[in-house]
Amino acid sequence: MKKKLLTCLASLCILTNANAHFQMMYTEEMALDMAKKVKLNLVFTHPFSGAYTMNMKGVEELYVINKKKKKDLKKDLKEVLYKDIHSDGKGYALTYKARRMGDHLFVMTPAPYYDETTKNYIQQITKTIINVAGIPSDWDTDLGLTAEIVPLTKPYAIWAGSSFTGIVKSNKKVVPYAQIEVKYLNRDIDTKTNTLGKPRIKAPQNAFVNMIIKTNSMGEFTFAIPKSGTWGFKAIDIGNTKEYKGKKLEQDAVLWIQAKDMK
Repeated sequence: MKKKLLTCLASLCILTNANAHFQMMYTEEMALDMAKKVKLNLVFTHPFSGAYTMNMKGVEELYVINKKKKKDLKKDLKEVLYKDIHSDGKGYALTYKARRMGDHLFVMTPAPYYDETTKNYIQQITKTIINVAGIPSDWDTDLGLTAEIVPLTKPYAIWAGSSFTGIVKSNKKVVPYAQIEVKYLNRDIDTKTNTLGKPRIKAPQNAFVNMIIKTNSMGEFTFAIPKSGTWGFKAIDIGNTKEYKGKKLEQDAVLWIQAKDMK
């Protein structure tokens, strides 16, 4: 009986970790005072627990939008091995010159990842927004992606202790009652050595690691930000494409934001 219980608990842990996969498009600072070069790290990992980092299977599309002008960035990607506490994982890195004022809205579609635990494919369409000089331009743009979280709050101008609101859409249509996983980036990322550190804080229980909220009937959600740092939101399985290579495909929407302490 005890052996069966341990087996069930182990299986639950594996499935929980599978659900905790998060595609990162990380940058150290989203609110820039002036134009500068920034590094973007594309890592498929577990941002809170530090369980392990997966090998990305490639990038289908990567571009940036600034003042409605779109620029392809895929050709500028460099393959990188990210060093983790439990495993190393292949990802990508990009150095971008954020010259112009306003918002620089990055969108990345990774190649589908085959998850051995669920026997399904996962594809997380990810957005990160950097602002230069505090002048807004593109942060709330609805791009009509197959899986997308459109911010209703500036994602780079949030005080810790306030809240963030967004709306979940698929091809410009709102997704009511969508399940959203909220994840705190609980690990330092050294962008010079491409090293992911150990978790900084410990969750009192697993529900605090994989926090789940849902959208309302209009596809909107609000989350109170309890701590400064980088936070990720993942709307689960909302994309139109449901199959890849004869297996189920889960298309998620991921959005990253940053909160600051008032000092």
